[in-house]
Amino acid sequence: MPDLLNLITDIDGVAVGHATDLTLGSGVTVIVFDEPAVASGTVLGGAPGGRDTGLLDPSMTVNAVDAFVLSGGSAFGLDAAGGVQAGLREIGRGFAVGSMRIPIVPQAILMDLLNGGDKDWGLHSPYRDMGYAALKAAAKGAFALGTTGAGTGATTATFKGGLGSASAVSSAGHCVAAVVAVNALGSATIGDGPHFWAAPFEKDGEFGGLGMPAVTDHRMRLKGTNTPATTIGAVVTDAQLTKAEAHRLSLAGHDGFARALLPAHLPLDGDTVFAASTGRHRRDDMASLMELCHLATIVMARAIARGVYEASALPAEGAQKAWRDRYPDGH
Repeated sequence: MPDLLNLITDIDGVAVGHATDLTLGSGVTVIVFDEPAVASGTVLGGAPGGRDTGLLDPSMTVNAVDAFVLSGGSAFGLDAAGGVQAGLREIGRGFAVGSMRIPIVPQAILMDLLNGGDKDWGLHSPYRDMGYAALKAAAKGAFALGTTGAGTGATTATFKGGLGSASAVSSAGHCVAAVVAVNALGSATIGDGPHFWAAPFEKDGEFGGLGMPAVTDHRMRLKGTNTPATTIGAVVTDAQLTKAEAHRLSLAGHDGFARALLPAHLPLDGDTVFAASTGRHRRDDMASLMELCHLATIVMARAIARGVYEASALPAEGAQKAWRDRYPDGH
C-alpha cells in the first residue's frame, strides 16, 4: 500500500472536492467514487436534514451510490446534491432506468445559518452551484481540512468546528477512513482546556498530542438549547461489504461520535453517518468485518478531533474562535 495521507482519499477510487465561501460562512464537500459504491447509512440525531437517505436502508432496492454530499446551509443546503447530480449526469454516471441514468447522491446537511456569515443570497440559495463546483474540484490525494467545504461554517460548544479526516489499515490490509464536518451541539474538547475527548485514539500527534488532562470535566457544554446542530460524515472502506454490512459500519462510525463529542446524538443534533465500500479487496469473514467496525469507530473519533484542531475562525465580526486562536503554541 502506498504512503498514507491520513485522509479518506487513502482509499483507492475515492476523490474529495470542496466549495468554500468564507463570506457566506458555509460550504460543500463531495465524496465521489470512481465506480458506484455499495452504501448505507444511519441517522441517530434528533433533528436531521438529508436527501435520499431513505434508499440507504438495507431493505431498499438501490444498492450503490455515485457520491455522498456533506453541506452547510441547513435545509437550503439540500440544493447541493442537485448540483452534484448535474455534474455526474454530464459524464454519464448514474443508476440506469430505461434509457435514463439517475446519479445516486445521498446528502446530509448541517446548521450554519447563525455563524455570522452573510446569508442574504436573494431568491435562490447558492448551494446547487456550490455542489457542482465541489464535484468539479474533486481530486485524489491531499485535500484541505478545517474551515473548508462543509466544515466552513461549522461550530461547536467550545471552539470553531471544521472538516476532519483520518484513515487506518486493518490487520488484513483493508483501508478504512472517515471524513466528517464537525458542527456539534456539544464539545470535542474537555472542559475549558485544550484536550480532546478523542485523545486515547490519537495517532502521531495529529491533533496536538496533548493526551488526557489530569482531571476530566464531564459537565455538559452546549452551544445553545434552541438551535439545531449537526455533525455529518462518512466512513469508507476498500473491503468488500454487503449493504447490510455497510449499514453496520455506519453504526460503528456513530460510536466514533460518542467517543469524540460530549454530548452527542441529542434531540437537536442531526448526527448522520454514511458508509460505503469500493469493494476493491476481497473480504467474506466475520473477523475482518468486526475489525473494520472497530477501526471505523476510531478513525471517526480521530477525524472529529482533527476537524476542530485544523479549523480557523471565520472572517466575520463575533465569529467563534478556533482552537488555534486560544492555543497558538499547541497547548
